[in-house]
This record gives sequence, C-alpha cells and structure tokens, in this order.
Amino acid sequence: MEAYRIDAIFIDRDGTIGGSDEALYPGDFELFSCTKTSIERLKTLKTRLYGFTNQPGISRGEVSREEFEQEMKAFGFDGIYICPHQHTEGCECRKPKSGMLLKAAVENQIELTKCIVIGDRWSDMLAAYHVGCSKILVLTGAGNDALNKYRYKWSITEPDYIAKDFEDATDYIMNLTRGFEEDRVIL
Repeated sequence: MEAYRIDAIFIDRDGTIGGSDEALYPGDFELFSCTKTSIERLKTLKTRLYGFTNQPGISRGEVSREEFEQEMKAFGFDGIYICPHQHTEGCECRKPKSGMLLKAAVENQIELTKCIVIGDRWSDMLAAYHVGCSKILVLTGAGNDALNKYRYKWSITEPDYIAKDFEDATDYIMNLTRGFEEDRVIL
C-alpha cells in the first residue's frame, strides 16, 4: 500500500460515530465505544477532522444548529458542516449533493481529492464521489442497507474501503498514512 497524504477527513454523525440509522438529537445521541479513541488517533495525523451531517430537524424547529455544533465540537471535530434542510427543499448542501464539502474546501483551502469521507449512507458515498474524495463506508447505522438494499442509488462508484465500524475505518486510515510522518503538513 502506497503512503497517502490526507488534507482532511469528513465524518458523518448518525450511524457512523454513534447512534443508529435514525437521526438523534443532541442529548439523546451516544457515541460508539470506539469513537473517542478513534478520533484521538486520527488527530495524531495532524489532519483536520470535520463533521458533516444532514439534520432536517433544524428546519422543522425541533432543534438548533448551535446544539449540534456544540455537541460535535465536544467530540473533537475541528469544524462542523450541517445541512439543516428537508430533502424536499432542493438545497445544494444536503447529501448526496456535495455542497458541504465544497464549502469546507473553500473556507479551509482543502484539496478535496486528498480528503476522505467516512459515512454509513449511500448519500455520504455520492457526496464524496462527486468531488473526488476517497470513500469509506462503515457497516454500522445504515451501512448494511447502503451496501445491499440501496446499492443501486450509488452504483456509479465503489467505496475505497468497507469498514465494519469507525474503529476499523480509523485503522485503515492510519495504515494509509504510514510513511508520511516526515512530510506531513499541519493545516
């Protein structure tokens, strides 16, 4: 395996780092047992970690953007990108569209082709595909359905890696970056 430089890692919330295949609001959301350690390990890479998530409960007035941002900052993310819209609103930020990734790239001078997306849904994989990010599908949350039941929705691409969970995805990334210790640039 060739060493790989990563500009940033974009990580989905629900089903990827905790919770289930349903959207849970802050206060009800619990991280998987491996998540804190995995985030700490990824931070040793000196690569920025961004949360990116669809949260339509915000536009319904059920929860605030600030509550999600506060929660996700506490998890250790360097930045948070949230789509607050319903799927019927036609915005450009809601996954499977790539608006959140494009916004992050502009705001942080990130080259998306040197980024990784970790998620459990077909919409995460398509958002990553459309901007050239590497794609890691985790089988937690909705991951099994994305791989089997909804595979037709993202048949134009393949995941770069299928991980049993977030810890497995972290192990894969740590292996990808071996050999870049001397060349790593702190963003």
